[in-house]
Amino acid sequence: MNQPLRHAVLFAAQFFVVGVTLPFLPAVLAARGLTPTEVAAALATGSALRLVAGPLGGRLADALGGPRGLLAAGAAVAALAASGLLVASGFLLVLLSYAAMSIAMAPIVPLTDAAAVAASRREGFDYGRVRSAGSVSFILAALLAGQVVGAFGTQAATPMIVAGLLATSLAALALPAAPRHPAARRGGLAGFLAPLRIRGFPWLLLVSALVQGSHAFYYAFGTLHWRAAGLGDGLIGALWATGVIAEIALFFWGRGVATRLGPVGLSLVAAGAGVIRWGALALTTDPLLLFPLQVLHGATFGAQHLAAMMVLGRIVPPAQAATAQTLHAALGVGFATGALTFASGPLYASFGGGGYLAMALLCALAVPASLALGAALTR
Repeated sequence: MNQPLRHAVLFAAQFFVVGVTLPFLPAVLAARGLTPTEVAAALATGSALRLVAGPLGGRLADALGGPRGLLAAGAAVAALAASGLLVASGFLLVLLSYAAMSIAMAPIVPLTDAAAVAASRREGFDYGRVRSAGSVSFILAALLAGQVVGAFGTQAATPMIVAGLLATSLAALALPAAPRHPAARRGGLAGFLAPLRIRGFPWLLLVSALVQGSHAFYYAFGTLHWRAAGLGDGLIGALWATGVIAEIALFFWGRGVATRLGPVGLSLVAAGAGVIRWGALALTTDPLLLFPLQVLHGATFGAQHLAAMMVLGRIVPPAQAATAQTLHAALGVGFATGALTFASGPLYASFGGGGYLAMALLCALAVPASLALGAALTR
């Protein structure tokens, strides 16, 4: 198996897990006896733990000289913890199982990105095309899980999660050994925060927080807003799928565009597309307009993701790559999205779909932030 294919298999395995957990994990927790309030508390606890555990995992991977071993171990531990959801009952035991699963899973996606970005720079393969395997797997997993849960009940999702995590562990072990680089020397907090001293990295965090965080209102209330406007669930599902398909298209065929635009150009495209997309979604629920607007997901999410990977691959030394990737995932994406999701509740309650205008404003602010990132990269 060649190197790009091995990385693609790893992305596919872990995003299979995401494709099952994102739509069905709340139902799995409820099926173990948790009340809606307890489900919310468990999900919030998992999110908080991931924000801390992800960067800690990245720091440990750098200290070990590479991410492969930690990837394999983390996925295996997460599989063991997830299997606890098959037997745990009561809030405390379910919370402990889910918390352990969240901690173990936290660094998996950013560490996989770190490994793939480094390998693509060494070997010359297209990172975006390899990453597209994850997006394809996400769609297929969500579709399959829907059929399995419909046929066998909610708890049937849990063995699928366990199987996906075990496959992730095996796929990580199948990665070729990366060239050895010196383990990160700085210990403690200094080593943990070392990427923040890299020129351009703080600006990248801000740009990603603004652009990727602007998706929070859509993720949280997009379906509810469209249902309130009278759109059927089948149509809404097609709209969501259109966005992911556009993302896959950019990852699979967009190498030439990404090379010509560069990271700053990609960020500017993502920010501009966000202003258009969110501004328009605040004003219309006409399906004839919604479908082309959903195509912009390839720009708002996909272009900014590729921009971030290009910047990280360019400016971060190998000994800090895993720490930088996990800090970016936690602070540039996870924390921003979580905080803006929390803020989206009052926005939707007060303004309905008009809350999208706040997301458009965030993307407008990302334009000068992207220009500042470009200035930092050229110094």
